Amino acid sequence: MSLNNVKISAKLAGAFVAVVAIIVAMSSAALWNLSRIDRAQATAEISKEAAGAALNARMGLARVENSYRGYLLSQDPYYLERIEHHEATMRNSLAELRGLLAVNPQRQADVERIVADYDIYRAEVIDAGMKLAADPISRFKAVEMVGPSGSADSLIAPIEDGIDAISSSEVKENAVQASALAGAVSQAAVALYAGLVLSVLLAAALGFMLARMIAAPVSALTAAMGRLASGDNEVEVPATGRGDEIGEMAQAVQVFKDAAIEKLRVEAHAVELREGAEADRERTEADKAKAAREDQVAVTALAEGLAALAKGDLSYRIAAEFAPKTAQLKADFNSAMGQLEETMATVSGAIGAMRTGTGEISQAADDLSRRTEQQAASLEETAAALDQITSTVKKTATGAREAEQVAGAARGGAEKSGAVVREAVDAMAKIEKSSEEIGQIIGVIDEIAFQTNLLALNAGVEAARAGEAGKGFAVVAQEVRALAQRSAEAAKEIKALISTSTEQVNQGVGLVGQTGEVLDQIVTQVTEMSDLVTAIASSAQDQSTALGEVNVAVNQMDQVTQQNAAMVEQSTAASHSLAREAEQLATLIARFRLNASADQHAASARMTAPVARASAPVAQLKTVGGRGQSAVERTQVDEDGWEEF
Repeated sequence: MSLNNVKISAKLAGAFVAVVAIIVAMSSAALWNLSRIDRAQATAEISKEAAGAALNARMGLARVENSYRGYLLSQDPYYLERIEHHEATMRNSLAELRGLLAVNPQRQADVERIVADYDIYRAEVIDAGMKLAADPISRFKAVEMVGPSGSADSLIAPIEDGIDAISSSEVKENAVQASALAGAVSQAAVALYAGLVLSVLLAAALGFMLARMIAAPVSALTAAMGRLASGDNEVEVPATGRGDEIGEMAQAVQVFKDAAIEKLRVEAHAVELREGAEADRERTEADKAKAAREDQVAVTALAEGLAALAKGDLSYRIAAEFAPKTAQLKADFNSAMGQLEETMATVSGAIGAMRTGTGEISQAADDLSRRTEQQAASLEETAAALDQITSTVKKTATGAREAEQVAGAARGGAEKSGAVVREAVDAMAKIEKSSEEIGQIIGVIDEIAFQTNLLALNAGVEAARAGEAGKGFAVVAQEVRALAQRSAEAAKEIKALISTSTEQVNQGVGLVGQTGEVLDQIVTQVTEMSDLVTAIASSAQDQSTALGEVNVAVNQMDQVTQQNAAMVEQSTAASHSLAREAEQLATLIARFRLNASADQHAASARMTAPVARASAPVAQLKTVGGRGQSAVERTQVDEDGWEEF
């Protein structure tokens, strides 16, 4: 089988396999030598570290011995600390040495024997010596132990010899491993040099063979292809009979040669076809230009519509004529703009209504805030008036009690007037004076009853204004009004009785001679008057208690009204904030321009919004007080005052 018929890939694969074989052989030799170097280097490193640990242990032992001798000489506790420190260093070094010699059981046994010998030295020399040195009498024995004839040298010698033996052994082992490392390095160098020379020779041989079998035929074939490309269709194609890739390339070039000859024939026919295709192309270009113009019209119109939309003009509509294929796009755009315009018109109308509503709410909130403040002021004046009324009623109750005492004294004087007529006349004069004072007090009580009745009536009106929250106060006002009516009726009765008593006293003064005969009748009448005055005092006390409760209720109502005023202020602030937001939204919507019908729709929506009503003034209760007298003025309420609530 000729090499010319072997595939180029097979030729290259064979050369590659040969080169790889040489590389694998070189690498195997290098790796084997590197493993030897690593083992020798690791063993040498362990030996070096073991020798160093042994040296550190030997030094630590020497420093322990020196520190112990220093302690025996100076008795300074500092040397005891140094003994412990150096002993710990020595034991650590021995532990490190034990770990490094883990692969050598014999050496580990030597280390264990050294540790055991040191424990003996520690117990029999250092510990025993410190006990002896603690006593001045036996101190010389501790010193003799470390002397030439002492036991310290004989006990420490095995420790030193064992450590020195391990150190010497590890030094020798380190030298052996260093020699093995040098041999492995030299063998690795020889293997690398031999493999390098062999690789160079093999690569040169393979390159020469591949150049003759591949490069030369390819160069000849390339020259033939160049002549064929220049138009020389008579050129002879070489290597067409080869069975490898070069032969296949030559056969392909032969096909190109045949195709070039055929091309000359086809080109003549193609000229005829090209002329017909040129006419078709011109017709196609005309159709494309027409379609482009139609598309340009649609794009321009849409761009103008979008620009109008960006400016907020919702009344814009596309009026340009579109091609049938883009007519639906025009209809969709105009429909979308119409729907958007209708929506924005509705939104604008709703914003107008919202603006009107927020304005009405703000106005109502302001009016409610003002009326609440006025109501709070009125309640404060009412509370002050009630305080004055309560004080007046208390004074009335005190006067009634005093009248009761005067009536009792008058009755006693009447009983004694049978003996002394002059004293009876004097008593009658006093009774007449007391009757006048009682008449004045009854007048005051009558005015208080009238004032209380008016106050109860105003309280009922305010309770009706308060709604559900004023029902309890309305009941209290009704009871106060009933109590005032009863007080007025009692005052009228008492006034009538006082008038009768006054007439009788006047008759008694004029008819002194008949005093004895009428005295019993006077005593009876005075007794009845005393009972009536007692009843008046009790009724006045009840009125004072009831007015005190009314005063408490009015004060509570004043506090609630103050709280309501604060809440109304918060509501007013919220309504003003809502009005400002409505104004901002209206400003944003005003950026869009709508057509006339949409504007009329928005205006009609704003016209149909409710109009804010003017708030009605709040009725105020004014109290004017004097010394022993008071009056209540009621202000008139506007016709729509109740509707505001």
